Amino acid sequence: MLLSSLISCEVKKDRLTETADLQEYQLVWSDEFDYDGLPDSSKWGYDIEGNKEKWGNQELQAYTANRTENVIVKDGHLTITALKEEYLDPVSEEKFEFTSARLHSKGKGEWQYGKFVIRAKLPSGRGTWPAIWMLPEESKFGDWPKSGSINIMEHVGHEKDHIYGSAHTEAYNHSMGSQKMVGIYIADAEEAFHEYKLEWGPEQYSIYVDNEKYFTFRNEHKTFKEWPFDQKFHLLFNLAVGGMWGAQKGIDKDIWPQHLLIDYVRVYQLK
Repeated sequence: MLLSSLISCEVKKDRLTETADLQEYQLVWSDEFDYDGLPDSSKWGYDIEGNKEKWGNQELQAYTANRTENVIVKDGHLTITALKEEYLDPVSEEKFEFTSARLHSKGKGEWQYGKFVIRAKLPSGRGTWPAIWMLPEESKFGDWPKSGSINIMEHVGHEKDHIYGSAHTEAYNHSMGSQKMVGIYIADAEEAFHEYKLEWGPEQYSIYVDNEKYFTFRNEHKTFKEWPFDQKFHLLFNLAVGGMWGAQKGIDKDIWPQHLLIDYVRVYQLK
């Protein structure tokens, strides 16, 4: 595990003052969250269909759609809120003790390669499990993990101020114990905003916090089982409660509500 201390920046950047390493890229898609209300429906949709199966991870929350208690844009941020409350899910007709939200850009924003910059502040406390990640627009090689997933940022509340970047494929995934994952320590991940970045091309992808690269996954030029990342992917943001990883050290019942705040999302591709 790579350990590093990083300096946070509390000032929201203007697009015209992006760092020099973006000069070879052009902005192709973004959401600055400079409006109020529900997330822009031309850019974001909701995942709710996996509630009955607990998303395959033994998660405790029901994800909801178009519910401002769980997701809202206000004061220049997108806020995803996990609440402890009794909730009857209208899709699965099951009762839940927690609610939250899982947003995606599927059908509204999808890309093959590029630079992805998401400025976010993470929740805290045992039982929280936020993620910023990507899934294929079409699962042409089969269901997860065969068609791949790119985890730009994962965090579990029982590992304070540690975040992780990873790759999941048919050959490399946690169900086989062969996953490719690296963690990094950030002294204030739960108190301050940081930029979580992905640079993705045909030969490899790399993951950064702010300007520090800490994980690279390379194309071995074998089969899709090792590298399915030559197709279009879309973005996802979610805040899970519990689960196989999130609840490894229990769930603190006294910390709720908890929030995942997104300051902006910017997608760049080479000119």
